[in-house]
Amino acid sequence: MLRVLIAEDETDLADSVAEGLRAERHVVEVAYDGASALSLAEAFSFDVILLDRDLPLLSGDSVCRALTALRHPARIIMVTAASLPGASVEGLDLGADEYITKPFGFDDLLARLRAVERRQASAALDLTWRDLSLDSAARRVTRSGRPIELAPKEFDCLRVLLASAGRVVPFSEFADRVWPVDSEPSRGAVKAVIHSLRRKLGQPDPLETQHGLGYRLGQP
Repeated sequence: MLRVLIAEDETDLADSVAEGLRAERHVVEVAYDGASALSLAEAFSFDVILLDRDLPLLSGDSVCRALTALRHPARIIMVTAASLPGASVEGLDLGADEYITKPFGFDDLLARLRAVERRQASAALDLTWRDLSLDSAARRVTRSGRPIELAPKEFDCLRVLLASAGRVVPFSEFADRVWPVDSEPSRGAVKAVIHSLRRKLGQPDPLETQHGLGYRLGQP
């Protein structure tokens, strides 16, 4: 499961792709203009950004440049018009990781997302932040070399936070990534797990509460 931002001003296309990706169990946000896309990307954690070049308010090119300058961890798939010669090369030069041309097949997009998932799976076995280390394969957490015993949901919430590179993880993402698909945990349930996680991790508290939004790792 990936967290995907769709930045597309063709509302029917954006909504259709979003619906299809949600049916595949991905977490999806949609922005219909470049300014909204950049704001969402700066505030929240995404694995993939499907970015159309021709966006209102702020062009896709400008969004891509800004995200590249910020070293945003998301993989950027630039959407280009097939009728524009050299558009794909320009998109890659701006910092996009790959491109897809309109009209594109949904199966083609899914194949690209599966490739992202495979790369993440191989790269995310060991996660570290400051003195915290998490071994996904062994489900083991240490802080300054000291083992910390965590309950399954506490471990999974910490893994989501560590993989989010210091960005805010909203309550909805914890619900989607940690709890079973057929359950709908309340914010209170998420808060209870985070409270217990904080207690076990000890001081100094490595987590920051973003009131009304979610949590993130504390800034250096």
